[in-house]
Amino acid sequence: MSEVFIEYFKSPIGYIEVVSSYTRILKSNFVRYKKALSKNLPPIMKEAVEQLDSYFDGKLQVFNLDLDFLGTNFQLKVWNELQKIPFGHTITYTELAERIGNKNAIRAVGNANAKNPISIIIPCHRVIGSDGKLRGYGGGIEKKKWLIDFESQSEI
Repeated sequence: MSEVFIEYFKSPIGYIEVVSSYTRILKSNFVRYKKALSKNLPPIMKEAVEQLDSYFDGKLQVFNLDLDFLGTNFQLKVWNELQKIPFGHTITYTELAERIGNKNAIRAVGNANAKNPISIIIPCHRVIGSDGKLRGYGGGIEKKKWLIDFESQSEI
C-alpha cells in the first residue's frame, strides 16, 4: 500500500480526520480526539482542508477533490448518488434507493450510507427517514442535525 497522510480539521462541531494518499482523499470522518499528524502533507490534503474550511465558512457547496474509496459495486453506486444531493437539501432513504434503480433496497442503501468512508465530502448526512426524522449518522445524530441546519440556513 502506498504512503498515507493524516490531517485533523477542527470544524465547529468537532475534529474531522482526513486521510489521503499522495493524490486522492481516502477517508474523512469525525473523531473524538486528534492523534499524531503527518508531516509534509501532499497538495491534495491541503486542498481538502481548504475546501472543508470554505464549506464550514458557508462559502462552498460542492467539493471538488479526487476521491479514492473502496467498497462493493452497490456501495459505490450509493456513494456516487449521495454526491448528487444538492447542498441544503435532503432526500429519504427510499428516494435514494429509487435513484439507484432499486426501490426495494432501502435497508441496503441505509447500510451503504452508514459505511460512507468520506463523510461531509460525500454528504451522507443529507439522507433522512421517510417520516422526516433523522436516522443514524457515524458522527452522531446531533452532528447530522447541525449539518442539515447549517446547510439549510446558509446563503451562498
